[in-house]
Amino acid sequence: MTAILLVGVGAVGRRAARQLAETDGVERILIADRAAGSAAEAAEAMGKQAEVVDWSPDRPLPAGVTAVASAVGGAAERAVFERAVEAGVPAAGCGDDASTVRSLLDLDDAAREAGVTLAAGCGLAPGLADVLARHAAGAVEIIDEIHVARAGAAGPACRHALERSRHGAALEWRDGTWTRPRVGSGRRLIWFPAPVGGLDCHRAASGQAPLLLDAFPRLSRASMRVASPAPAGGTPLPGLGALARLPGLGAVVGGNTGRKRDPDGEWGAVWVEVRGRRGRSEEILVYGAVDRIAFAAGTVLAVTVLWLGGLGTGPIETAGVHGLGALVDPVPFLAELARRGLTAAAFEGTAG
Repeated sequence: MTAILLVGVGAVGRRAARQLAETDGVERILIADRAAGSAAEAAEAMGKQAEVVDWSPDRPLPAGVTAVASAVGGAAERAVFERAVEAGVPAAGCGDDASTVRSLLDLDDAAREAGVTLAAGCGLAPGLADVLARHAAGAVEIIDEIHVARAGAAGPACRHALERSRHGAALEWRDGTWTRPRVGSGRRLIWFPAPVGGLDCHRAASGQAPLLLDAFPRLSRASMRVASPAPAGGTPLPGLGALARLPGLGAVVGGNTGRKRDPDGEWGAVWVEVRGRRGRSEEILVYGAVDRIAFAAGTVLAVTVLWLGGLGTGPIETAGVHGLGALVDPVPFLAELARRGLTAAAFEGTAG
């Protein structure tokens, strides 16, 4: 029996819950949230396999849990992961700020000793961005640089975390050492897929770079930027000019702009640039994805925890704390996301 404990049913957690409820093989979904009313509402929407549990991260996991999905972030996510290690149960979380990711990576030794897999940063960026970077790695012999940008926020908690990321110091990997450039510096116009379009992006305090370095230890550079809020009354520049299928995936994939599956969410996008070498030539690959951001992050979290629970096409068996770039085979993972409505694309040609 596959029993998933879902902790937190905010904007991302609710979308993850929907994905879990629609998956064959998930027989029990245990929902825990500080707001009992929110948990009850989510359980009712998910059907008979869902039930509310009176559980908090300062207590042992409920009996019979196969895997844990955490959509809470911060210190609470760290506590959820600690309980998972104690119980010998794999867990995935979508917390993406620098302090959360750092605290989760500190559990690596304990997780390895327990033989438990903990997947950190399972949202849009980090998360989908790491999988796209891993996919790009298959097209080059040596990866030198990975640069990521993100636009949008999933809900109130995500917007609050995004606002925090715009203060303090960023964290970038440059030529074998960590640097801390000023947050808000490094302005760069990023061409996201339509309808998000071209937006100014700046350095931000994020857990993205450490997860990239964990997956690609020979990187010379890794960075993360977030889009600045659009000015009142302003409109973004046009999006990427040409989107093409990702190598290895059968269907043509691109910005999923016509789907109305999740009309109440905010649009978000991720952009991933991978610089590497193949033979004597230098290669630059740019991937992107756009969707309602809560749907996108919730789908990535749900698919990750399903794979951890043994319901994926590719087993995840690497013990310790890692991002998705170090844990999953990108082709079947991206194919499963596409089957659920979340697609990514390669950029070809000129922007505009």
